[in-house]
Amino acid sequence: MLHRLSLLLLLAAYAHGCGKPAVEPSTSRVVNGVDATPHSWPWQISLQVKHGSRYHHTCGGTLVGPRWVLTAGHCIWPGDVYRVVMGEHDMTLQEGSEQTRELLRIVVHPSWNIDCVACGNDLALLKLDKAPVMTEQVGVACLPEAGEIPAHAAPCFITGWGNLYTHGPMPDRLQQALLPVVEHSVCSRSDWWGINVKNTMICAGGDEISGCNGDSGGPLNCKGSDGLWYVQGVTSFVSSRTCNEVKKPTVFTRTSAFTDWLSDTMLRY
Repeated sequence: MLHRLSLLLLLAAYAHGCGKPAVEPSTSRVVNGVDATPHSWPWQISLQVKHGSRYHHTCGGTLVGPRWVLTAGHCIWPGDVYRVVMGEHDMTLQEGSEQTRELLRIVVHPSWNIDCVACGNDLALLKLDKAPVMTEQVGVACLPEAGEIPAHAAPCFITGWGNLYTHGPMPDRLQQALLPVVEHSVCSRSDWWGINVKNTMICAGGDEISGCNGDSGGPLNCKGSDGLWYVQGVTSFVSSRTCNEVKKPTVFTRTSAFTDWLSDTMLRY
């Protein structure tokens, strides 16, 4: 039954033209983070939390359905008030492409434990109060098939507004960086992440560039053989010492390990 629901979800995503940005992202093999081409990752969202009367960026996320955003479980704290901004590029400007939505429902993975990030299940789905208007600046990423794992060294990209470096400033404009995939047999070696990396996770990077604070919940974007972009991972954790530590790749929750939960949740609510 869940396999059938997964198939229906994937078909629905394709029907909405997933993974096909109107503006192609730059995929030059730059190891350092750079400004993304504006609106070339139209599924990237800014998850914002309310402090006083104002909202502030706290995490990234990915639009994966007409009313659903995928982010990390550790981005959600009980009692906090959130909103989602789509079509964003430069946080300091009103560019006219932004669409803001309130949250109708927050569904954190039932096995997520904030006291054990390395235990996995670092996922949350956010249901928007109403669907955004699909434009050249707002679109949907594709979800991978169950069990799909990108090959070692596959050229995937992390995107977000996270700190430019450890304890550094947050950028105004959306950043992207090339993060080659590190296969599990390497990432789980004792001098890498060891037992902290589960087979429901995916590693990428681990040298000069990585995710950092504020990138959490955002996508690991990987281009499929069909030319479409898939969210293969959800940014989960980096080294506690420094964001870009050798042999400590950015660790993502592997989306394809949770296809049934994603399908079930989006169809149930």
